[in-house]
Amino acid sequence: MKRLTLPLELLYSVGPGNATMMVTEFIMLGFGDLKKLGHFLFMVYVIVYLATISGNLLLVVLMSTQQRLQTPMYFLLVNLLCLEVCYTSNIAPRMLEDLLRENKAISLVGCIIQLYFFGALGSTECYLLPVMSYDRYLAVCRPLHYPTLMHGTMCAGLVIGSRVSDFTVAAAFQAAMVPSLTFCGDSEVDHFFCDLKSLQKLSCSHPHLVNLVCMSLTALATLAPFGLSLVSYWRILSTLLHTPSVTSRQKAFSICSSHLVVVTLFYGTLILVYAVPLAGQVSALNKSFSLLCTVVTPMCNPFSYSFKNKDVKEALRKLRS
Repeated sequence: MKRLTLPLELLYSVGPGNATMMVTEFIMLGFGDLKKLGHFLFMVYVIVYLATISGNLLLVVLMSTQQRLQTPMYFLLVNLLCLEVCYTSNIAPRMLEDLLRENKAISLVGCIIQLYFFGALGSTECYLLPVMSYDRYLAVCRPLHYPTLMHGTMCAGLVIGSRVSDFTVAAAFQAAMVPSLTFCGDSEVDHFFCDLKSLQKLSCSHPHLVNLVCMSLTALATLAPFGLSLVSYWRILSTLLHTPSVTSRQKAFSICSSHLVVVTLFYGTLILVYAVPLAGQVSALNKSFSLLCTVVTPMCNPFSYSFKNKDVKEALRKLRS
């Protein structure tokens, strides 16, 4: 018989002939199978987290202060980098704390809050990336119409629209599913953060509704915008193949390739975690892909957007001098 690990606090509801227990805390197992490497993993993830924060914020300051980088593309990129800082900061500090302490308990309210911001920030990024792809499509395929189609008001509207819609609809709906789940005593979450699919495994209530919500949100917030991004880049590729100027072609490839790498990494890991059944069932795979999505990918963004971008490298040289 499986041994149930109960949290320190339980609410008992006694009815006629029955008693139910409602979990008010969860125990985050995190990387429990690598417990002996806890301090080593802590040092590695601290370095990764600090590199993520410093790299993204450096580019935000650079693009916000350098006149040469005051364009719609960099405005969208600044919003993406700020989003990445918030996205990884919702997960990493708690994960680092759990690597060093014995008591890895998190309250039900704290779990719901973390889940809410994970869904909200992730969904916002999912819809911001196709906006950036559309910006690149206009710049490459319709350069004469670009200033009138992608002006400041349009950029601000697209960014605000993606944030408001995702924070108020997709993420709130996802987080609202947690209180509807009934937890019957087992409080060990086999993950390093509060994820809806991990919480579902602890629930003794009917799983079909949660599965339907997960699949619907995955299709709405991941597959649809990923498809829009692919369409934009397919049109860009078609245009570049018919561009006679080798210099123009190389410049466009240099600008678009960095964004394409970010799009592939971000959507790829999300699809593997939430759309592929095997990744959700195998705990090690789920944790690995989630770690890649929430910690590693945000760290790679500053390198992807700076190493291949001549404008950013020139601005960095001016900043150092």
